[in-house]
Amino acid sequence: MNDQPNELWQWTAADLALAIRQKRVSSREAVESCFARIDAVNPRVNALVSVQRDDAMRAAEAADRALASGEATGVLHGVPVTTKVNVDQKGLPTTNGVVAFAGNVAPSDSPVVRNLRNAGAILIGRSNAPAFSLRWYTDNDLHGRTLNPWRADRTPGGSSGGAAVAVALGMCAIGHGTDGGGSIRYPAFCTGTVGLRPSWGRIPSFNETVPVERPLSMQLVVVQGAITRSVEDARVALTAMSAGDARDPWWVPAPLEWPPAHAPLRVAVCIDPAEVGVHPAVEAQILAASKMLEEAGYLVETAAPPDVGAAAAAWNEFVQGEGILTAGSHVARYGDSDAKRAFELMAQRTPRNDTAAHIRVAASRATYLRKWQAFMERYPLVLCPVAMEPALPYGVDTESAGSVERLFRSHTFLLATSLIGLPSISVPCGTADGVPVGVQIVGPRFREDLVLAAAQCIEECVGRIVPTEPVFQRT
Repeated sequence: MNDQPNELWQWTAADLALAIRQKRVSSREAVESCFARIDAVNPRVNALVSVQRDDAMRAAEAADRALASGEATGVLHGVPVTTKVNVDQKGLPTTNGVVAFAGNVAPSDSPVVRNLRNAGAILIGRSNAPAFSLRWYTDNDLHGRTLNPWRADRTPGGSSGGAAVAVALGMCAIGHGTDGGGSIRYPAFCTGTVGLRPSWGRIPSFNETVPVERPLSMQLVVVQGAITRSVEDARVALTAMSAGDARDPWWVPAPLEWPPAHAPLRVAVCIDPAEVGVHPAVEAQILAASKMLEEAGYLVETAAPPDVGAAAAAWNEFVQGEGILTAGSHVARYGDSDAKRAFELMAQRTPRNDTAAHIRVAASRATYLRKWQAFMERYPLVLCPVAMEPALPYGVDTESAGSVERLFRSHTFLLATSLIGLPSISVPCGTADGVPVGVQIVGPRFREDLVLAAAQCIEECVGRIVPTEPVFQRT
């Protein structure tokens, strides 16, 4: 470890895990450092909605005893991690940010939580999410609003905004998140962290607290993943989370390690193929990142993957269209006022398809994925925006039909890549207007290794830009 910070809460998960294995620090010390950090900054940003101090300290002490006795250790042995409130953790409520679900206590761990425990992670707290995890803002009547530590008037992203802010400020080394329309990558983009959306089928998913199966669009689009402060930690988190679980019939036993790719790899640089408009700062970072990759030995060319705008529109018809039928009544009955308003405005721009049209748009997912896979035979990697604008002002999704249209235009690439289920990562590159700006790298199915390697090249050029303190005073 070179130039390692003194405070353990500042360390990466990989460095912490190594130091704990080598008995240079203890898990107890790492967890205590994170708790002290939580006490110092969480009241200012409201990223974590509960902290499991007693359970975490017992688990840390058990991890240290296991290491002392020579037991085998996992890749995250002794490392502090948080979990999102929309995933089951045994004995704790899966609130999903909804007041009516405050007592929805999970009888078992979800697969991703079980995998984290099996990898040795110490689960220290629960991160905030919007009601029903359906907004790109993190606010709800049960837990309150999570603030972006860069600018309080800008969104920290959603729905994994609590996880991103907790990671950015050092409350944990890794924050678990979920992504069905950018909910890992967008919060990472907004907070200057790294957000990896794995391939669909890579990490198993299931919540026993949900009484019925999720709608088909949710099964085919939503994935589990992590937000971290480094690309290396994204790789470690993926390793820890991706073990199989019989409760998820969609899980795929694909390898994490592949034979070395034939170099040099081609990268398609694509800025605004759907012509929705791009902020100059976003465009500038894409161009800067393309030069970084070119200098690292990649063949960088300007090329547009197929049907980006159409795939984003299909996401809306498939996911939001199905959501109107399956979730609309629950949002109306249990949602807070902002959740209802956001859902209403999103629904207004969603076509009301009949059964035949819904079947067609669901089937089109295969068409778009097929076209992208053909494109990726020449260009295995795509460098593109995460969002077309830097972190948006608070409340854009509840203001008007026009503001929601702005939101969806900005999220064109997030929605298109979510629909087709390819691995993609948001990696920070700089700042603009007081908030971070990053880029997105998309790769072929189950080739997270290629995505991570390219992101590592960018990180090595840029460095890590997460703040160590919130830059505002909470009023």
